[in-house]
Amino acid sequence: MLLYKLWRSFVKEVLLLKRDIGGIVIIFVMPLLLIITITLIQDSTFKNLEGSKIPIIFIDNDKSEVSKNIKHELENSKTFQLLTNYTEKSAQDAVFSGDYQMAIVIPQNLTKDLNSNIDAKVQAIVSSFGLEENSNQKVPVPAIKAKEIHLYFDPATNAGFKNSVMNSVNKMVFEIENKKIYKAFQDQLGTTENLEENKNLISFKEITPRKGAMEVIPNSVQHNVPAWALFAIFFIVVPLSINLVKEKSQGTSVRARISPTPYFIHILGKTFTYLIICMIQFLLMVAVGIYLFPYMDLPQFDVTGKMFQLIVVTLFSGLAAIGFGVLLGTIADTQEQSAPFGATSVVVLAAIGGIWVPVFLMPEFMQSVAKFSPMNWGLNAYYDIILRNSGIGGIAKELTFLFLFYLAMVGISLIYERKQNAV
Repeated sequence: MLLYKLWRSFVKEVLLLKRDIGGIVIIFVMPLLLIITITLIQDSTFKNLEGSKIPIIFIDNDKSEVSKNIKHELENSKTFQLLTNYTEKSAQDAVFSGDYQMAIVIPQNLTKDLNSNIDAKVQAIVSSFGLEENSNQKVPVPAIKAKEIHLYFDPATNAGFKNSVMNSVNKMVFEIENKKIYKAFQDQLGTTENLEENKNLISFKEITPRKGAMEVIPNSVQHNVPAWALFAIFFIVVPLSINLVKEKSQGTSVRARISPTPYFIHILGKTFTYLIICMIQFLLMVAVGIYLFPYMDLPQFDVTGKMFQLIVVTLFSGLAAIGFGVLLGTIADTQEQSAPFGATSVVVLAAIGGIWVPVFLMPEFMQSVAKFSPMNWGLNAYYDIILRNSGIGGIAKELTFLFLFYLAMVGISLIYERKQNAV
């Protein structure tokens, strides 16, 4: 009997949705447009950065070994295009006005002063070991003013780009200085070994996940398909809450309460109806990632061996979204309250959940807040499956949180509704 009542409740929800075909189309079409647009923008940006060089101003006041080595390294980095016909003042004006992102100014006599400083320090060390005639006489180290390589950055330049450039320049100078120190010791000790040919003792090697013999390299599609599918799933909060408010204003909820059908069956009917919508949204997103993106010169969304796990995450994420929509629709008195608050709250949950900005880039306080966002739980579960090859056991914690969130939202809604209509 309860199953029949549940079926009738489901049919009622479908009939209600049929009255707003335009709204349903928007629910399906809006996420597809969103995922296509954002993925194209991100992927084209990545390709542009990969395939073109950033023009920067390079001013060489040293015109000797060190500056030539720095210039050579920058030119071979495949990142920068060096512009040299500038003075320091004109370079500063060009960068600060936003014409270029940065300028590098090498000071005068950098190589000469570096060589003098190294030679004097090496002589002092060698003489202190008694390896040189007149070693009892202390070799004075000349006082040389520290040299500064001036880096000018456009005020709008990203802080990460600044740090990356400064670290790269610092590494170049450090390696040049090391080679010169080795060379100075060779000259003092008379050794003929070519130390410059020795490889670094420590190097870095990135270890990436592998699928068979191929490396699994994350791309923009692997983020955007699950992220914006999750955003679309939670956006059903808006139509769901509006329908609940409509039922209250039209008296449908009163008839539901006085009917012999328990109120929770009414909620379950909505849950099953909107879960189907969530699944259709997700499958459309996956279809776009698999079949449409390759024709748009985008990476294909690979779901090989992962589809079941992805569907499970979608179901639990849909439950969380439905629970939130039920609570909002129960508490709100008018559509003017439910619609804007629902849309705004979904955007906020997406922002703090890592849909737009990765959580690790957020301030420490916001990283703590993100742990309480159901969108963050869903996104982490998707990432674990797509990028970390986890199974259901690996995402059990996120699934539990999403289901408990649904139960909490529906439970609060039922208690609130009962109190509001208590005689």
